[in-house]
Parts: sequence; C-alpha cells; structure tokens
Amino acid sequence: MKNLKYALLGAIFGGILIKAEVMSWFRIQEMFRLQSFHMYGVIGSAVLTGMISVFLIRKFNIKTIAGEPIVIAPKVFTKGNIYGGLLFGLGWAVTGACPGPLFAQVGAGFTVILVTLASAIFGTWVYGLIKEKLPH
Repeated sequence: MKNLKYALLGAIFGGILIKAEVMSWFRIQEMFRLQSFHMYGVIGSAVLTGMISVFLIRKFNIKTIAGEPIVIAPKVFTKGNIYGGLLFGLGWAVTGACPGPLFAQVGAGFTVILVTLASAIFGTWVYGLIKEKLPH
C-alpha cells in the first residue's frame, strides 16, 4: 500500500510522456535527423529543471521526506562515459526509445517495444555481471 503513491506518480509521469509525444518513435527519429526542435526543447527543459533543482537542494540544504540529507556525489569523467553515451545514443536512434518512455510505450499499446524493453533489462543484467571487469 505504501508504494501506491509511487505507482500513481509513475502513471501520471507516463501520461505526461504520452501527451508530450516524448515516447513517439516518430518524434525521436525527427530529433536524430535534425528535422524538429520538439525533443530538443523537452530535453533542454528537463536539463534546466534538473540544474535549478540541484542548485536549490544545495543552497537550502533540502532534506528528503524522511529527514535525511540529500547527498549528490561528485562524478568522475572517464572514457567509459564516451563509449556508454555512444552505445546509448545508437540504441536510442535504432529503436526509437530511451529507457524513460519504454514503459509508457508498452502502456500505450506498442507491444513491439517489449523486445526493446527485454533487451534493456538483459543489457542491465549483463552490465551488472561484468561491471567489475570494465575500465571505469
């Protein structure tokens, strides 16, 4: 029962993704072909929102609902970031889906995306197995 609020928020987020056409493979293909600003606007506004949120969290020392401090660990840049970004972008361009809209696409009835979802889950599982052997 306590996770009901998260399921409700997830459903609302999925509905927003559908209405904003963020889960549309057509919109994603438009972005990669540089034919439309739509997705760049959505991504840009998400980045801006994230930047403002992190600034406010740090400035006002905002805590979680449970009263715990929010700690944002510093990130170290490695060549793995480049390889991972290229692999992520390639998968996004080929499938027309990134991890966020996958569940919204399934919920909207695009059952072919189940192959992409299964592949994403499998890829995450494989990464967990070989993570320690990869150059980080």
